[in-house]
Formats: sequence, structure tokens, C-alpha cells
Amino acid sequence: MVSLTGWWHRRSGPARIELYTRSTFHFLSLAEMAILGASLASGVAGPWPGLLALVAVHAALCAVLQARGLDWLLGRRERPVGLLTAVAALSVGGAATALALRSDSSVLSGVDVSVLVVGLFTFGLGAMALAIRGIRPRLYSVLGAAVGMAAVCALLGLPGPTAAGFAAAVLVTSGVMVLTSGCAVWLLNVVRELDAARELQSQLAVAEERLRFGRDLHDVMGRNLAVIALKSELAVQLARRGRPEAVEQMIEVQRIARESQHEVREVVRGYRKADLAVELAGALSVLHAAGIDGTAEGDDGSALPPEVQNALGWVVREATTNVLRHSEARRCTIRLSTGASAVLSVDNDGEPEAAAGGTSGSGLNGLRERLATLGGTLDAESLAGAFHLTAAVPLSRPEVSSPIAQQSGLVV
Repeated sequence: MVSLTGWWHRRSGPARIELYTRSTFHFLSLAEMAILGASLASGVAGPWPGLLALVAVHAALCAVLQARGLDWLLGRRERPVGLLTAVAALSVGGAATALALRSDSSVLSGVDVSVLVVGLFTFGLGAMALAIRGIRPRLYSVLGAAVGMAAVCALLGLPGPTAAGFAAAVLVTSGVMVLTSGCAVWLLNVVRELDAARELQSQLAVAEERLRFGRDLHDVMGRNLAVIALKSELAVQLARRGRPEAVEQMIEVQRIARESQHEVREVVRGYRKADLAVELAGALSVLHAAGIDGTAEGDDGSALPPEVQNALGWVVREATTNVLRHSEARRCTIRLSTGASAVLSVDNDGEPEAAAGGTSGSGLNGLRERLATLGGTLDAESLAGAFHLTAAVPLSRPEVSSPIAQQSGLVV
């Protein structure tokens, strides 16, 4: 079942809304063919091929105008002015032709001309609304269509009440159609803007963290490097003069360099440390802010060894990030149980492949390597409509003395 619907699951939220919107507009063209074609077919003498062809061409042009107009509103192509003019001319010309033939019993006998006339204006304006930007221009187009309808009726010599009835029908039905089209485009733009804002927020968070890390390094290293440079220059001058104090200055430089090395290690370790309790609280807060029902169950992890809390904290951080960035999840459950091993599981109802960037993404591989230094494992499984992530770290294990374990910290 997942393979059959993969084309839909692999699309982002904005892409799905856009596909749905386009499909709706194309359905309107089919509806025009069905409604107006059925109206013509209801005639006693049968449908007139000329009008049937006009309706078919009008529906086809509306479909193309809707597709290209939507691309224009999304900033992907130029405004389809030619198509807009063609649909407007065909709508007015088709309606005028139908009104002119309404008294000819050999052509439109038994045909409800009002459905044909109003339908051409309504479906035409619905498509034209996608090539017009702004509420006022669209409102003016509806009012102009109603006035134009009244003018066509007057030119054909129809009675005043009949002309007013046609104009009122065009005003109401076209207004509803234009409003519907405008709201669909507005919704699509809102979704696209929200998605762009979400992506920008993620980029800003990364940039802010980089600035924080750079600021910490500057605060730690700035003064020490300045002192090292000053004392090194002093030692050079003393050495050139043969003064024994040069040795003392270099010993001082060596001491400051070692202190700086230790301070940088502390900064990096603090940056790389992920406290489990803090990460759990932060994950639930972020999930709730994103409109996802996030819950934490089981142990709080406070009794776990620091290195295990650190590793599982990174699992929570990575899993939460993947849920926010790569899925459309509505629920996410984080569960921690302790025994012979500390087992952390993260379950969400996001799309199978997108929920965590697949089961073997670079983020998950990094977690596997981090857990492996503690003898732990990480399993990711995609199911129908869900994603399951499990991290397990043994709590009683022999000491790891491999070179990789010894170098798990950053050495500067």
C-alpha cells in the first residue's frame, strides 16, 4: 500500500496543497463540460455541434489559464495576458451567441439558455481570477461581467427584467466562483509562507548556535592569545639581548598555552554535551509549539550514568529535529525504560520515509557511532504511516578501551 501511495507521501505539505489546488481547478473544467454539455443535450433537436465545440474550447482554455495563472501567482512564469484575453472574449462571445439563438427553435429548442450563458461567464471568471492579483481587481472583474451581461442583453433587445435577471445571476455565481478561487490561492500562499518561515527558523537557529559557539571560543581564546603573542615578542627581544629572562617568558607562554588548550576542551565538551532531562523537556516544548501532540513516558533518566544520559540526549535531539523537519506527524511519543539496558524509543505517525530522513540517514549513522562507543545500538523501522526509533545502551558492560573510545572526546 505504501508503494502505491509513495508519490503522495514523498511530497511536502506545500506540494500536496498545490497538487490538491490544481486538481480542484482542473475538476472545475470537467464540471463545466458536464454541466453545459448536459444543458445543450437537453434540447428537443439535440445538441448543436457548434455550441458544443464552443463549450469544449472554452473549458480547455480555462484549464490552461488556471494552470498558467497559478504559476504566475506563485512567481514561476509571466502573466498569461493572451490567455486571459482569449477566455474573456470567448465567454462574452459565447454568451452573446447563445442569447442571439435563444429564439431560434431549430437550434436551441428546449435548451435552458440561462444555464449556458451564466455558466460561460461563471467558469470563465473563475479561471480569469487566477490571472488577476488583488481583491479589488477581482471584485471589479465580477462587477464588470455583470454590467457586460446587462449590456449584451440590451444590445440584443431583451426586456429589462430579463436583462436584470441575467446580470444578477452572473453577479452572484461569478462572485462565488471568484471568491472560491481566490481563497484557494490564498491558502496555498499561506502554506508556502509558513513552510518557508519554518525552514528559515531552522537556519536561524543553526546560525545562532554557531555565533554562540564562536563567541564562547572568542571569550576563552581572545585574551590568552593576545598575552601569548605579547610574551613571545618579549621573549624574542630578551633572547636577542642575551637576557636569561627570555626563558622565564617562554615558560609562561607554555603555561598559558596549556591553560588555553584545557579551556577550549571544556568549551567543546560543553557544546557537545546533551543532558537527557533537558533534552526531553525541550523536545516536548518544541513539539507542542509545532502543533504536535508530544508525550514522554517511563523513566526520567535522572539515575542513569552521565555518559548514557549524554548519548540518549543526542538521540532525543536528533529524533525531534527529524520529526519537525521531515514529517507531517500529529503525534510523537518518547518512552524511556531502564533495566539491564536503558532503552529509549521514539514513535511518531509521520510519513514512513520522511519521518527521520529514512532509516539510514547521516544523522542516524552519527547516532549509531555515538552509541557504539558505549556498546549501544540504534534501530529505525518504517511502518505504514508511522516511524519507530529505538536506542538501547547496556548499563552493565565491560570497560571499553579501544582507541576510538579513548578518543571519543575532542582533542585540541
